[in-house]
Amino acid sequence: MKNTIYKGLAVLAVSILTVSCSNDDKDPVSGIGNLEIEYDQSFGSNDLILNSQTYTSSNNEVLKISTIKYIVSNIVLTKSDGTEFIYPKSDSYFIIDESSTDGQVITLKGIPAGDYTNVKFGIGVDKEQYDLGLTGQGDLYTRAQAAGLTWTWSAGYKYLAFEGTFTSPTVTTDTAFMIHNGQSTGNYNYAEVSLALPTKAQVRTTVTPEIHLFVDVDKIIDGSTKFKLSDNPMIMGGSDLVNITKNITEMFTVAHVHND
Repeated sequence: MKNTIYKGLAVLAVSILTVSCSNDDKDPVSGIGNLEIEYDQSFGSNDLILNSQTYTSSNNEVLKISTIKYIVSNIVLTKSDGTEFIYPKSDSYFIIDESSTDGQVITLKGIPAGDYTNVKFGIGVDKEQYDLGLTGQGDLYTRAQAAGLTWTWSAGYKYLAFEGTFTSPTVTTDTAFMIHNGQSTGNYNYAEVSLALPTKAQVRTTVTPEIHLFVDVDKIIDGSTKFKLSDNPMIMGGSDLVNITKNITEMFTVAHVHND
């Protein structure tokens, strides 16, 4: 009987030692790393190609797109335990520009290591930032101005610029269109997008995940609210921008997450 007890204790001791060693072998998730977000523009299910390819909207208007640019801001990452990492506000303004390879991927540096399950960001410049005044913008206003994403300072930023030419059943020659979103009378039109990730973005000191987003620019005029460019090819102010803003938030979906 005593031998049986001793053998049982010995087995238990070995089991405890094995679990202890196994836990010690696991590297704790600590330190900081980087994370990339790719903004991959499309028109519906088709890859977006500027200046040459044509695309047809649900209103049977044929678009040739020359410009799609927008400001991404105020990025917040959520871990699997529900805690949030708010990217430093002063560094959290990026210009996405389809015409530039460098303008389609943003790199976030100094991210606490961990498993992230959600990303949130703004489209445009929030009022708090704008209210800091021209001298409080750092280089943001200068960068936006160089990208053509400003009016005068008093009129503020263009949050998004969507431009090109179109034809329709009633407009048979190529006609210019411009949609510029930003603050307008009575409406600030800044919007936020929150996206759950289908796979955890595993930020490590040695691993830089990439969150690959599809951005369907067709939604700008073909989202919850449908717009006919033949009715108004120049949307740059007024009440239409409220609905344009909502449409813009519908552009973004997560394609996948790379953890290598």
